[in-house]
Amino acid sequence: MTEVSSLTGRLLVATPALADPNFDRAVVLLLDHDEEGSLGVVLNRPTPVGVGDILEAWAALAGEPGVIFQGGPVSLDSALGVAVVPGEPGAGGRRVTGTAPPPTGGGTAAPSRARVSTGDPIGWRRVHGAIGLVDLEAPPELLAPAVGSLRIFAGYAGWGPGQLEEELAEGAWYVVESEPGDVSSPDPEQLWRSVLRRQRSELAMVATYPDDPSLN
Repeated sequence: MTEVSSLTGRLLVATPALADPNFDRAVVLLLDHDEEGSLGVVLNRPTPVGVGDILEAWAALAGEPGVIFQGGPVSLDSALGVAVVPGEPGAGGRRVTGTAPPPTGGGTAAPSRARVSTGDPIGWRRVHGAIGLVDLEAPPELLAPAVGSLRIFAGYAGWGPGQLEEELAEGAWYVVESEPGDVSSPDPEQLWRSVLRRQRSELAMVATYPDDPSLN
């Protein structure tokens, strides 16, 4: 695995210095990251729209708070499902491939599909550990027995070749390990602080950074 592709499945946590309002206090799960670009979803941007209002068939599998999340500023008219399937990876499991996302803020195409990993549930392909992408055109009942949690996102965050690396060099993001529970956090508004707080480093102190730095 190359250094570029090794960030797939990890979290990007916005630093207090990140000025882009699209990613203020954002926690992004990277679903694909290689030399062609990067793609992820923001885990802590719930919307007021219920999953049942948009994708009624999947509403029963969506965890609390049971709403659509804004996954990022790209392709807000497309839906993307991320689900946790407990258990060991099946033989032949593979990461997401064949996706070349546009830079943040542009483009309309949803992520391209890849082949389903051998041994994994039909309609779900493993990205990292127990986390994978859901084919929202598949019958939900095929996945229902296997899915531990499901979250539906409108849009996603995309970076062109080298763009994310530039932002990392500028200090815009902390990169930390993800946990399956991050996808289905019942209190997503507190996810930025909770992810930082669990770090065994000076990053834990950043969790106390005030929303308004002038109050510090």
